Amino acid sequence: MSRIDPKATRGYRNRNPGNIEHVPVNKWQGLADPPSDGRFCRFVSHEHGIRALAALLTTYQDRHGLRTVRGIIGRWAPPGENDTGAYVSAVARHMGVGAEEPVDLHRHDQLRPMVEAIIAHECAGLAYPAAVIDRALTMAGVPPPAPETLRQVATTTGTGRGAVAVGAAGMATVAAQAAPAIQALGSLAPMVAVAVILAAILAVLLWRLRRPA
Repeated sequence: MSRIDPKATRGYRNRNPGNIEHVPVNKWQGLADPPSDGRFCRFVSHEHGIRALAALLTTYQDRHGLRTVRGIIGRWAPPGENDTGAYVSAVARHMGVGAEEPVDLHRHDQLRPMVEAIIAHECAGLAYPAAVIDRALTMAGVPPPAPETLRQVATTTGTGRGAVAVGAAGMATVAAQAAPAIQALGSLAPMVAVAVILAAILAVLLWRLRRPA
């Protein structure tokens, strides 16, 4: 039996890897022209399609009170056209949680694996680069924890208050080690991204100053 190429799937071609159905009243950011292929949404970029998937999942939690994998996937892929039980099992396994265990989709470390698992299930095992997923989740308001990444860097650049004066070399180290988190901000307007990065670095330095020597 031949394996389907993930990039030949309808979800990938539409840049809609969650296969969100087009409903005219839903004015998703980044809809293409035309906005659907007749049934499913079409987006101008994969990031916009993944953003819509993430936004819909958080809506299930916030508006409909669904807080388990079984509840969320039961609404996302109800029985009829779907083997909902297998879908629930696949997502729970990828997330490393039980099907009835509460999850918080405003946490990047829980939303991201759910999004990845849904994309893989909908699009024949499709896996996007981590940076693409992170940019999309940043657009959806659930970015990677950049300040925490920078804080971890600060703890490795030296000890004592003198380590705060990182200088040019130290700042280069911070930027290099924090690159994965910073890259996720690439889809934001340049000045907004710069402001976020500078605020994160400032927060780390202030935190470092307040630490006991």
